[in-house]
Amino acid sequence: MRYKLATIFALATLFATTVSAEEKTIRVGVEGNYPPFSVVAPDGKLSGFDIDIANAICAQMKTKCEMVQQEWDGMIPALNANKFDMIVASMTINEKRKQVVDFSNPYYDVPSRWVSKQGAFKNWTPEELKGKTIIVLRNSPRADYVAANYPDSTVLAVDKEPAVYLELAAGRGDIAFGSSVVSAESFLKKPEGEGFAQVGETLFLGEGTDGGVGIAMRKGETELRENVNASLAALMAGGAYKTMAAKYFDFDVTPQSAKK
Repeated sequence: MRYKLATIFALATLFATTVSAEEKTIRVGVEGNYPPFSVVAPDGKLSGFDIDIANAICAQMKTKCEMVQQEWDGMIPALNANKFDMIVASMTINEKRKQVVDFSNPYYDVPSRWVSKQGAFKNWTPEELKGKTIIVLRNSPRADYVAANYPDSTVLAVDKEPAVYLELAAGRGDIAFGSSVVSAESFLKKPEGEGFAQVGETLFLGEGTDGGVGIAMRKGETELRENVNASLAALMAGGAYKTMAAKYFDFDVTPQSAKK
């Protein structure tokens, strides 16, 4: 009987350990088609700044990251359907999204830029772009900005940020509005970007925040959000954040709130 009790106890302990190990896996929603933030190699391996940040946060929390690829338009619905536990996919914090998800503190901040054929536009005012076709990422803060500020322009909304510039190069629009980093890295520095340039100054589109990009979690998951924020603070304080960022950017992407 003692042997049987000992065996039962051992099995129960093993089961509890297994459950505990499973609980330490964080499922992370990522896109994989947004260089240099997330990219999928031919062998299926994910890389990029978002991926590095997700892995570093999981390491800080002593958990394992399980990356789950998801199309951009379905990110928040998939999160709220429990497909994954948090989104690390360059999601800008804004008031509309805050109504349906909770965000971490910002983990980077990259401004927006206009892109067009060199010399095509002297400025980017609503008057200058009246009657012109603006290309922008669908369901994004930039799309909201264009809709609010350029009512007399035609908007061509696309599903992927890199496609913004492919449509521009194909002549399907007059000017594009997107990430200053993505426009430079995935378009202007490549052969297809020859003859195009960024127009005007950088723009920060923060709405109710410092303009940063955050990690999205389901509403009410306070413990996870606090752990993620503590992990981000540790990465930034210890220098690991700047080391990761330097792999991808030649300028400071630290969010404004972390500099205060």
